[in-house]
Amino acid sequence: MACNSQNVANEKTTTKTGTTETEAQVLPYHDLSVEEFRQKMAEPGIVLMDVRTPEEIANGKINGATELDYHGANFEAEITKLDRTKTYLVYCRSGNRSGKTCNLMAGMGFKNLYNLKGGYNAWSQQ
Repeated sequence: MACNSQNVANEKTTTKTGTTETEAQVLPYHDLSVEEFRQKMAEPGIVLMDVRTPEEIANGKINGATELDYHGANFEAEITKLDRTKTYLVYCRSGNRSGKTCNLMAGMGFKNLYNLKGGYNAWSQQ
C-alpha cells in the first residue's frame, strides 16, 4: 500500500510540474503557431481580433481583423458585447496582450479562443 501511495504522490507531482503540453491543456485558450493560426482562419464563422493600438495597426495588420485596442478605455465593455458562441482568433504585437485578452474572455464565458504565438511580429516574418 505504501508503494501505491508513493506512486500516486509522484504522479501528482509530475502532473503539477508537467510539460509544456500539459500546461497548454490547462489554459482556457489555445496558443497557435503562425501556420496553425492560418489554417484556423480558413474555418467558417471565426472572428479575427487585433488587440493592438491604432499606432501599431498603422504598420500593418492581418486582413479581415476586427480592431479592439487592449489599452482602450472601453476595452472590457466592448468584449462583453461580443457573441460568446463564436470562435475567436486573437493577436497582438507579441502574443502577450492577446493571451491576456483570451484569459479575460474565458473568464467571461467565451469557450473557443485561440492566441497567435509570437503575435503580429511572428506573422509578418512568414
